Amino acid sequence: MAGVSAALWCSYGTSLRKKAAKKQRVPDMLDEYDFSKGVRGKYAQRYVEGTNVVVLARDVADYFPDAESVNTALRALVSVARETVKKGST
Repeated sequence: MAGVSAALWCSYGTSLRKKAAKKQRVPDMLDEYDFSKGVRGKYAQRYVEGTNVVVLARDVADYFPDAESVNTALRALVSVARETVKKGST
């Protein structure tokens, strides 16, 4: 290893790990599943930027059958709040 650069050594070690990982077979993965051209995390950043998950308490969630009903109620609440602020500041 004395004459081998650190970058070459690291890439050599990585390729060995990848080859070893390919030999292990996951029982639930069928041969038809081909991820060889897949890109890990291709849409991860876009997903993070466009997602805002809010978990409702069980007692609150019982009043809303789906996400659209929650959004409708929150939009109504925001509208009322804006009107209240406008009336209070004049």
